[in-house]
Amino acid sequence: MIMSTFLLILVVIVVAWVVAAYNGLVKTRNQVKNAWSQIDVQLKRRHDLIPNLVEVVKDYMEYEQETLEKVIQARNMAMSAQGPQATSQAENMLTGALKSLFALVESYPDLKANQNVIQLQEELTSTENKIAFARQYFNDSVMSMNNKTEVFPSNLIAGAFGFKQEEYYEIDEEDKEVPKVDLK
Repeated sequence: MIMSTFLLILVVIVVAWVVAAYNGLVKTRNQVKNAWSQIDVQLKRRHDLIPNLVEVVKDYMEYEQETLEKVIQARNMAMSAQGPQATSQAENMLTGALKSLFALVESYPDLKANQNVIQLQEELTSTENKIAFARQYFNDSVMSMNNKTEVFPSNLIAGAFGFKQEEYYEIDEEDKEVPKVDLK
C-alpha cells in the first residue's frame, strides 16, 4: 500500500514536471515568434518609408538613378526575405544602399535642406533604433529558447516534442567593424 502510494506520487510529480517543462518551452517559443513579429513590424515601417524617400530625392538626383535603383532593388529583396538569416542579409544590403543614398544627399545642398528629406531621414533613424531594440529582444528570446532546448533535463522534453534551436538575427561582419575616424 505504501509502495503504490509512493509510486503514484512519483508518477504525479514526473507528469507535473513534464507538463511544466513542455509549457515553458511553448511559452518561450511563442515569445520568440512574438519577438520576430516585432522586428517584422519595424521592418515594414522601414520598407514603407523608403519609396517616399526615393520619390522626394529622385527629382534632385537625375544623374544618380543607379543609386536609387539599388535602394529599390535592395528594398524589394528585403521585403521578400524569409527567416532571420535571409532577412538579416537582405536588410544589411538595404542598409548599405541607404548609406550610399544618404552620402549622395550630402552632396546636394538643396536636397540636404529639403524638409521632406530631413523628416524622412529622422523617421528612418527612429525606425532603425526601433529595429535595433526589436533585434535585441528577439536575440534575447532566442537565447532563452536555445538554453531551454540545450540544458538538462528540459532538453529531454524539447527533443521528445520536437522543439528546436532558433536562429539569431545577426549582422554582417563588415557592420561589426568599428568605424575609423580621422580628425586631421
